[in-house]
Amino acid sequence: MSSSSREQKKDSAFYEKLQQLRSATNSTAVNTASIIVDASRYIEELKERVEKLNNDSNATSQKSDIHDTNLPLVKVETLEKGFLVNVYSERNCPGLLVLILEAFEELGLEVLDARVSCSDNFRLEAISEKEGEIDSIDEQMVKQAVLQAIRNWSGSSSLSCDQQE
Repeated sequence: MSSSSREQKKDSAFYEKLQQLRSATNSTAVNTASIIVDASRYIEELKERVEKLNNDSNATSQKSDIHDTNLPLVKVETLEKGFLVNVYSERNCPGLLVLILEAFEELGLEVLDARVSCSDNFRLEAISEKEGEIDSIDEQMVKQAVLQAIRNWSGSSSLSCDQQE
């Protein structure tokens, strides 16, 4: 391969890369230096956007962490014919048990065994079984139903888990 042919390939590859950079950064510049300057500005804008998104995300995460500490923790495990559901809060949550049991009923789950504490804290450990042949229910659906019951409870109740009766 001749030297001029290699140079043409290099120039062609460089031009192609430059056009990709121009396109990716939405640059309207024509010469190489201007395209690179536009790309540099674009990168700075992206860095600022990322920093702003990270700050917004951290602020939202901190708010939700503060809020979530008052809401009960939910864990659901699949058993052979049903689910083991654990709900726990360090605080008493008046009225929550009823909403969770209603959520089970709406899913067609029958509670076979349960241990409940509603005095100083809220703790529910329930073994539920699918009524009939309801194979379409999985542990994620059960968890979402319980979490929705908790959201309904926290939204409708004038008491929250951090307030005692």
